[in-house]
Amino acid sequence: MNWFTNFLTSSIGRKLIMSLTGLFLISFLIVHLLGNFQLLKNDAGEAFNVYAKFMTSNPLIKFISIGLYAMILLHAVLGILLWSNNRKAKSTVPAVGYRSEKVSWASKNMALLGILVFAFLCIHMGDFWFKMKFGEVATVNYGDGEVKDLYAKVQASFSSWLVVFAYIIGVLALGVHLWHGFESAFQTLGFNHNKYTPLIKSLGKGLSVILVIGYLILPIYFKLFLSA
Repeated sequence: MNWFTNFLTSSIGRKLIMSLTGLFLISFLIVHLLGNFQLLKNDAGEAFNVYAKFMTSNPLIKFISIGLYAMILLHAVLGILLWSNNRKAKSTVPAVGYRSEKVSWASKNMALLGILVFAFLCIHMGDFWFKMKFGEVATVNYGDGEVKDLYAKVQASFSSWLVVFAYIIGVLALGVHLWHGFESAFQTLGFNHNKYTPLIKSLGKGLSVILVIGYLILPIYFKLFLSA
């Protein structure tokens, strides 16, 4: 087991795990967004409430969600450790004759972006997941039994400009984080080729823009058109 411990504590091992967990979380963001689009159906929230009931009661989904939480924490912790190690390494570089490579703003500020995204996730979890699990939520009956009216909870939350503004900041930070992170993950995994790298970059940027637009549609739509 020493080799495994050494792998987990090495810079290369941490970067590989960061890449794999990051790609997994990106796939979750895509699936989560597609599910949340149920909110846009003109059915007074029935489709979304039934979808939410399935996602919170299916044993397999509940098991996967535990892994998801673990992936988020692991990705965050490793990100902080890598950022700390990079700072220490830069502090040992001689100032004379040293020229840093040109890197993007997102690349230089991935830690800051990660902190903003993590804070956004905490707000999101506290506003929806925690209240759904432990708060009092009204129920509705669609004929197949009672379900929690989470659609009404979403509508109430997005009636506040403060909540909408927090979501806009969080989603924009997420988009910039993905703008660099997607490409970086594939480079770490060894997908660095003159033929494929431009495609990966374009795919990452396009995906970042699509996810940002998709996630921003929901709070803005609710605030402008469905706010009580």
